Amino acid sequence: MSRPPEPDTDTDIGTDIGTDTAERLRQALGPVTVTRDTALGGGFANSTRLLELADGRRLVLKTAPPESAPALTYERGLLGTEALFHRLAARAGVRVPAVLHHEPAGPRAPAEWLLLSHLDGTTWDAARDRIAPADRAALRRELGESLARIAAVTGPAHGYPRPAAGLSAPDWPTAFTAMLHAVLGDARRFGVALPAPDGVLADLPRRFGRRLAEVRRPALVHFDAWEGNVVLGRTGDDRWHLAGLIDGERAFFGDPLAELVGLDPLGAAEDDPDLMAGYRSVAPLPALGPGARTRLALYRLHLALVMRVEAAPRAYGGGFATWLDTWSTGRVTEQLAVLDALAPEA
Repeated sequence: MSRPPEPDTDTDIGTDIGTDTAERLRQALGPVTVTRDTALGGGFANSTRLLELADGRRLVLKTAPPESAPALTYERGLLGTEALFHRLAARAGVRVPAVLHHEPAGPRAPAEWLLLSHLDGTTWDAARDRIAPADRAALRRELGESLARIAAVTGPAHGYPRPAAGLSAPDWPTAFTAMLHAVLGDARRFGVALPAPDGVLADLPRRFGRRLAEVRRPALVHFDAWEGNVVLGRTGDDRWHLAGLIDGERAFFGDPLAELVGLDPLGAAEDDPDLMAGYRSVAPLPALGPGARTRLALYRLHLALVMRVEAAPRAYGGGFATWLDTWSTGRVTEQLAVLDALAPEA
């Protein structure tokens, strides 16, 4: 994924935990002493802080915006989704932060919060220019293996794992329809202009329902495993290795192919032979025939719309907002053309 301009937000989209830190740690861990409390950047929806304790532990405390803050429909309760993802991925043998405590918003907590262990290392995005080609190939294989293990987890239903949001269903066509229609509804709610007529976009799940129905098992999908959410470490001989995945907030249960879209929003991960070899060393992926290519186009279009519409509640500004508007328009137009070309086969 190439680097777009950095986002420029006009408002503080996180929540400053300030004096709440000690009380939250006491609830989760009992008496502990924080020797250092550092705000972490890189996230756009939640406040994230690195807490270093006197006993040597390093923890991450994530706090959601208040319930009254503007957000997309699927974004309510995201830290609960992240906690669930990390627990399920860990059981599947994937390196992720350990969930130490999660508390939804309620009488004791005006905003949802999540306490995690810290994965030591650096993000792939930050280390990209220091990684040799041979190391990159090995890392992509490792990443593919991890994503295949994640996809082996089967959920209770398709869609987002919060039934109250109304974005889950017993089958994938119904769930994906709800997910796409929610983003289109968010665009209307926030006054975001769409790059194609609303009716054309809303009709896509019906138009390609037969291909969506090819997905029968609700597989766990991270859907945001781009290089900024992949943590790398170095061994004693200075070689890079995959230290783990973070930020499972966008996770859902559905088509494992969607993972290829989330890990490379700007490109086409299915064209990466190392990634695909790593994945297929653990589990099969569907052949990239008309059905798979149709679904990949639908997921790329959906993600581009999510990224476009979320700019409104997150108050992006500057060069990033301009880039995002231009890029998402091009991406949606491109994927609609792909779908039109596939329509006779679909």
